[in-house]
Amino acid sequence: MLVDVSPDEIAMGMYVHGFKGSWLHHPFWRAKFLVDDDRVLERIRSSTVDAVIIDIEKGAGAASPATSPHVATVQVESIARPSRPYRRPDRQPPYQRDPDSIEVERARTIIARGKRLVLRLFDDARLGTLSMSNEIVGLVEEISASLERSRTTLISIARLKTKDEYTYLHSVAVCALMMNFGRQLGMDEAEIRDLGIAGLFHDVGKMAVPIDLLNKAGKLSDEEFAQMKRHTAAGHDLLKACDKVPSVALDVALHHHERMDGTGYPDGLRGNAFSLAARMGAICDIYDALTSDRIYKEAWTPADAISRMRGWTDHLDQDLLFSFMQSITVYPPGMLVRLRSNRLGIILPNGRRASRPRARAFYAIADGTFIAAQDVALSDSLNTDQAMAAAVPAHWPIGDWTSLQAHLLAGSYVPPG
Repeated sequence: MLVDVSPDEIAMGMYVHGFKGSWLHHPFWRAKFLVDDDRVLERIRSSTVDAVIIDIEKGAGAASPATSPHVATVQVESIARPSRPYRRPDRQPPYQRDPDSIEVERARTIIARGKRLVLRLFDDARLGTLSMSNEIVGLVEEISASLERSRTTLISIARLKTKDEYTYLHSVAVCALMMNFGRQLGMDEAEIRDLGIAGLFHDVGKMAVPIDLLNKAGKLSDEEFAQMKRHTAAGHDLLKACDKVPSVALDVALHHHERMDGTGYPDGLRGNAFSLAARMGAICDIYDALTSDRIYKEAWTPADAISRMRGWTDHLDQDLLFSFMQSITVYPPGMLVRLRSNRLGIILPNGRRASRPRARAFYAIADGTFIAAQDVALSDSLNTDQAMAAAVPAHWPIGDWTSLQAHLLAGSYVPPG
């Protein structure tokens, strides 16, 4: 049963089903969650929403109407349930579906809904009627909920778009990548929600570019490329004319093609002169473009894309790029990393599609000694190891890195001494 309560009546253990009032007034980028943290509790109580909708079947209930005049029960249509058929005690329980397959279906549904929404947004942009809506926020919340259940499922499926779908599903993919990236960086819920909206809108200015130019298979001429580059300013102008669009969305739309060395566009900004969000947008935009089938190229594997991006030191913020690698658990083979277990390890090639990344640990940092090689799985789970930072070979007493790297990758490494 769903019940309305005022923000100051929220207590620990309640399950929040939603908020009443504008999404701009509530401090969360997702609506459904259990209140189990003092900071979350305080933020709800201090918000300016009209009411909080709680589900008393999933969490603690509110005070009774007799003691609290703020409570208003929301009527929910009851559904008649058929009586359960008799089952003999020795019968096996019904088949349980694999949770991973359920999440894949959920992700596909969200992506399909996202494609339809972005199609409408881009049509509105062509007609000059683009606007911010609760439907956009709803999609962002759905994507965020999927990322909470599985950090990789929706992102992996979003890569499997056809060439014809690219323009629209690219925006959905960048939305998911941006939010996942923000979580990795420890941003708060409101910032992550705004990053998701920025991802959805980052390429809306392409609707000002002729469709035949967007779909051209060959190399663009200088004149065509100059025309294509105008999509950043066009997107910024479109969003500026809309009410309630987060400022970060305008920034990312305008500056996601800037580069660290100042060779990007439209303003040729250098280094930290363009914002953190725009630098994040540049990474997410390039990664999804490289790992997607395009009219003029086939998709690269995630590892190949990350390897290339790591080589573009003049273009991308390399510290941010490593955080992005952590967010999607994809690392370039042969990279030296510092592990959570306080060891140095080398990233191993990922031979099986979508298998968990692995590293070969070979050096104990605390003891300053080489150790027998041990292969470890990498993830953000406490049950596995994790790549904590990129390591510069010259900063460690490990000798000739080129030779050591070759032996580690070939499986012929023997600890010195």
